[in-house]
Amino acid sequence: MIVGVPKEVKGDEYRVAMTPNGVEELTKAGHRVLIQAHAGVGSGITDDEYAACGAEIVAAAADVWRQADLIVKVKEPLPEEWPHLRAGQTVFTYFHFAADEELTHAVMKSGIAAVAYETIKDARGGLPLLTPMSEVAGRMSIQEGAKYLERPFDGRGILLAGVPGVAPATVTVIGGGIVGANAARVAGGLGANVYLLDVNLDRLRYLDDVMPPNVTTLFSNRHNVLDCLRRSDLVIGAVLIPGARAPRLVNRADLKQMLPRAVVIDVAIDQGGCFETSKPTTHAKPTYIVDDIVHYCVTNMPGAVGRTSTQALTNVTLAYVMQLANKGLDRAAADNAGLAQGVNVRAGKVTNAAVAATFGYELTKL
Repeated sequence: MIVGVPKEVKGDEYRVAMTPNGVEELTKAGHRVLIQAHAGVGSGITDDEYAACGAEIVAAAADVWRQADLIVKVKEPLPEEWPHLRAGQTVFTYFHFAADEELTHAVMKSGIAAVAYETIKDARGGLPLLTPMSEVAGRMSIQEGAKYLERPFDGRGILLAGVPGVAPATVTVIGGGIVGANAARVAGGLGANVYLLDVNLDRLRYLDDVMPPNVTTLFSNRHNVLDCLRRSDLVIGAVLIPGARAPRLVNRADLKQMLPRAVVIDVAIDQGGCFETSKPTTHAKPTYIVDDIVHYCVTNMPGAVGRTSTQALTNVTLAYVMQLANKGLDRAAADNAGLAQGVNVRAGKVTNAAVAATFGYELTKL
């Protein structure tokens, strides 16, 4: 099979979908690997390193898309890439369809098979290809939140950890999954006063056992959310429904109860966001203010730490790339039920229940 890796075109996206190790494994198995020139620069990987492992370096993205049977990416195809999509081709990347109906239409119209990282499941029902980037985003959310709490960035002028004689910041994390757990652990480690909310009591019991003593777990209901909003300097939105649009948990009216120039970091923005006032932003212009609340809603947070994120992502994606390359989509999906759940769109039909429900489309069984 011909496997193609184009350079990411999303703004400030420094990740790449394959490392030289992945190239070496694929070429050893008899596949051709096309890497667009300079695709790995943002992650510190040179064309020479790819070539030394057997990759063919291709100058233009169009040539990678035209030749490859399997395209491996990091972020969803942007409108400028849609003309490259062709029927029968498999594209393996983060799609987050539920947040973008226009993208969903374009992919359906193209006839490709869209295999989404974020809906593949493992034997335990986990999301193995979402987990490493959720870990990165969760930890980054506190790093970014601490920065934007500084007054030059329009924040409250609060030091997250405080100092002796001065109270630390109060941080609320809504959602106790991978993102939320990592955010709470980092915030707690820095010395902040942390509230961690979730609706799963078994998960809360586990988190209560493993978190630092300055992290308080709370059941996520409307009363507790509002109570935490009123006292928080930093709020992290970390909720997820796999494949579906994120639930909206904070309304615009709720912002008026928050402390002036508090910061909200909506990590769920890739799936539409969990704050009513959230809208996608970029690393170049990451924040905006609504009702005196600073909003950070960057859609590709891990892209800023390309070296770390690329290695963490490709550690888990390569095994699935090998299955798709060695077996083709049909056999790979038949042999691996978890991989089959990653197929969101196939030949113009929606094959993922959450995506179909989000937009009211007919669901076609794979």
